Amino acid sequence: MNLKTLKSTLIIAVTSLFALPMQGQDLLARQAPVDKKMKKVDSVALSRLIFQEMMESPAADLYDEWDTQMTHYHNANAILPDTATIDLRGFCMPTPSRVITSNFGARWGRQHKGLDIKVYIGDTIRAAFSGKVRIVKYEPRGYGKYVVIRHYNGLETYYGHMSKQLVREDQEVRAGDPIGLGGNTGRSTGSHLHFETRLCGVALNPALMFDFRNQDVTGDFYTYRRSKYARESAMATRLRGANGNNDSRIDTEEDEDIEFAIAAPEATFAPEVHFHKVKKGETLQSIARKRNMTVDALCKLNHIGKNIRLMPGQILKYN
Repeated sequence: MNLKTLKSTLIIAVTSLFALPMQGQDLLARQAPVDKKMKKVDSVALSRLIFQEMMESPAADLYDEWDTQMTHYHNANAILPDTATIDLRGFCMPTPSRVITSNFGARWGRQHKGLDIKVYIGDTIRAAFSGKVRIVKYEPRGYGKYVVIRHYNGLETYYGHMSKQLVREDQEVRAGDPIGLGGNTGRSTGSHLHFETRLCGVALNPALMFDFRNQDVTGDFYTYRRSKYARESAMATRLRGANGNNDSRIDTEEDEDIEFAIAAPEATFAPEVHFHKVKKGETLQSIARKRNMTVDALCKLNHIGKNIRLMPGQILKYN
């Protein structure tokens, strides 16, 4: 082999050595888009699998019919079990409002099946969990414009007194999807959201699952136990209700220490107790004079402070 041939061989060998990494990089570059596509396909498939599992359990075991006409689900073959565990993960608070104006339970001589949350007309109301819309109706003497959603965790949630509904019956929704706007329709004395949680048609205290003051659920799961429900419901109302132990003050940009008047949640109809509906322009002083009592007595009876801002339509107890 002469010098010229040896030189040519060396050049070819060196060029090949440098070309191999380049070829490897080209191969990886060509393969990268394929990997991204496969990852995307896998994610879509996984999402579909999770969604399918949610649809099949446990709501499918609790309900054996789908009725868009009957507001409250009733099925002779399905009764509320003695125990039931509800998955609260993946939730969305239906409103960012932290103000509860009326609790679950006895109110004004009848049962109040949910919580009343202070919202204003036009505020966005969102689905609490993923599910399927069962009812979209208007009830002038009750819920007003309302929506009922059946969720895959077994709950049905009710959203009442809205000014506008943004969903249709049989529509699939995800947690957090807008379903309506706050309002004052139906049997209502002021703009608010009436929020119910029902299991097999039976209304359960939303305070057992939702903590509106802290904008969170009470845990990853809630286990309903028939034998303990009454006691646990009463405790939840005391902790998270309108007159609970948590601070009921609300900070705003205009006034950082305004205590809003809150309706008496569990009024007892003793003969000496009556109710006053606040009118525009009324103050604690004018109401006290009108009802022949002192401001201190009025505040003590309603568990409120003297510096509250009264709202038209608010209900106060008086002797």
